[in-house]
Amino acid sequence: MPEPLSKLVLTRIEQRPEGRIAHVTVNNPEKRNALGIAGKQQLAQAFQRLAQDKLLRVAVLTGAGDRSFIAGADITEMKDLTAIGAKEEHTSTHRACEAIRALPVPAIARINGYCFGAGMEIAASCDMRIGITTARFGMPEVRFGIPSGMEACLLPPLIGWGKTRELVYTGDAIDAAEAYRCGFLEQLVEPSGLDAGVERWISSILAAGPRAIRLQKALVCDWERMTIKQAVQAGIRACVRARQTDEPRRLMAAFLERRKK
Repeated sequence: MPEPLSKLVLTRIEQRPEGRIAHVTVNNPEKRNALGIAGKQQLAQAFQRLAQDKLLRVAVLTGAGDRSFIAGADITEMKDLTAIGAKEEHTSTHRACEAIRALPVPAIARINGYCFGAGMEIAASCDMRIGITTARFGMPEVRFGIPSGMEACLLPPLIGWGKTRELVYTGDAIDAAEAYRCGFLEQLVEPSGLDAGVERWISSILAAGPRAIRLQKALVCDWERMTIKQAVQAGIRACVRARQTDEPRRLMAAFLERRKK
């Protein structure tokens, strides 16, 4: 059974022979899994705790129920915020996203419905995104009198500057087919195929070397802030570090043995 960090975020650890899989669920279905300050803080805490698990192989983030991933921030809470309160609220969005991005293993966004505002930022902070055909996406903040900030800055590398401008200037929603077409989603599936699609990714990650995946995740994070020249050298260093254990030798030997058969 899931062990609640609070009623707003549930974490369940699945143990497999290859290692542990974390299933993190935003648990506010009555409000389409909208996240207020407390929920964002708890989401950050969940991923910070997971980052300490040396046997963790992958994390899957989703929303409770079958209607919504994360439908954004809690507008009821935001409406009367002072400037100081607004800083806390928006900083809490960033800290949740930052904790997901800092996870040393891949994070998968399992998008099972509405994905708006902070929800789209949180999904963008994951390494890979799979969504169902009935999901909806958007950055509606300007319609509530504030700009899209924080990890909305992750959108241009994913979907391009033009599509980002369209979303943040108009506040219009797009359907799942458009989210897939523009590159926000890596997989688009029917609702009945969502878990199978997630499992395909999990199985592939579990088939890889645990240390290699952690080195790869760190390297991908480096690529975001480096020039091409710096990234190439960082890649060489990562490949050398991989040889500090026998993982490459074991996996290559196993591959060669399979090929002989």
